[in-house]
Amino acid sequence: MADDDRSRRDQRYAGRGSTPVDSIGPPSAFVDLADRFPRSGAALELACGDGSGAAWLAARGLDVLAVDVSPEAVSLARDLIDRAGQSERCRVEVFDLDHGLPSGPPVDLVLCHLFNAPHLDRALVDRVRPGGLLAVAVLSEVGATPGRFRATPGELLVRFDDLTVVDHAESDGVARLLARRSPPRAG
Repeated sequence: MADDDRSRRDQRYAGRGSTPVDSIGPPSAFVDLADRFPRSGAALELACGDGSGAAWLAARGLDVLAVDVSPEAVSLARDLIDRAGQSERCRVEVFDLDHGLPSGPPVDLVLCHLFNAPHLDRALVDRVRPGGLLAVAVLSEVGATPGRFRATPGELLVRFDDLTVVDHAESDGVARLLARRSPPRAG
């Protein structure tokens, strides 16, 4: 990520108070789909911000690796995860996604909430184990003005057309996709 992008993310999180533990919950774009997320296995969260999504996943029973390019965000996330008692299930690292995904085995869930990174699409799909879920939410032109980081109508369906759609919605400037990677065919 360009240094100015990292700096902007650091400024966004610098000086922010700690996120209250009682506000931990599913990412905003997936609140109504929370029951569809797994309760066991492994998860990878990209651009985790303050860690509330990672803490929620860990509290559900997943072992989580969460990454963000901002050391400020990672510090807040680690603090929240510690206070929530989820540090045994959740690891948070500074990682620049311009260089791809962090190494590791396939996972049951990849979560990418409000971070649009088309250059990672193939890697995201490959990181989801067969039968696992990909949850992606991005800023969208649907219900908002077009912009450099906003997806066009239907873009997520095209970008991830090799997955089985569990849910897709676009409104109020956000597009989301919850999709399953097909298990290998028997035979």
